[in-house]
Amino acid sequence: MSASIRVLLVDDHALLRAGFRTILDAQPDITVVGEAATGTEAVAAASALRPDVICMDVQMPDMDGIEATRLIVADPGVQAAIAIVTTFDRDDYLFAALDAGAGGFLLKNAGPEDLVAAVRALAAGDGMLAPEVTRRVLARFAAECTDAAPPVAGITPAEPFTDREAEVLALMADALSNAEIGARLYIGEATVKTHVSRILQKLGARDRVQAVVLALRGGLA
Repeated sequence: MSASIRVLLVDDHALLRAGFRTILDAQPDITVVGEAATGTEAVAAASALRPDVICMDVQMPDMDGIEATRLIVADPGVQAAIAIVTTFDRDDYLFAALDAGAGGFLLKNAGPEDLVAAVRALAAGDGMLAPEVTRRVLARFAAECTDAAPPVAGITPAEPFTDREAEVLALMADALSNAEIGARLYIGEATVKTHVSRILQKLGARDRVQAVVLALRGGLA
């Protein structure tokens, strides 16, 4: 049996953390290894517990979730994927979270199955954005990268993309799922996953969301 996905819960509301713990601990492949009530506590807990996934609130005392995410992602000893889980469907939070290195963004009105799916997706190296905001966010991000500023210098893949990888990356930037990309390119979903994995490796990205952000900033997609 594969090891459980280790999860750290970060939220200043104890009742909400308890609810998330109940949902996640009920899964055979997920274990909640710790909780934190502030951003500062989250940074310390991430370093001490080495979780695989962190579910991070935004508005908290002491240090908000965006800054905590930025500090955790910058720690080379922590390899956790971070999902921002918030009540607020706000573009400024979305962009700030992506810029800080979060790999997922989920609204608190999502169902329990969405929380579980987000944790599993992030643990597998996939990004997870709430369906209702995914295309809106990436479309606006792409527009801002194209219209507001020239591509950021220095964002280049470690090796050139193949033609197929470039096609897959462009469709990732359009917020298509692996299944949708496969249907568009007439290839199997397993093949798409292989291409996505190579794209992440070449960009040095933790997950597909970060890969898309880097690609858009660097004018690669």
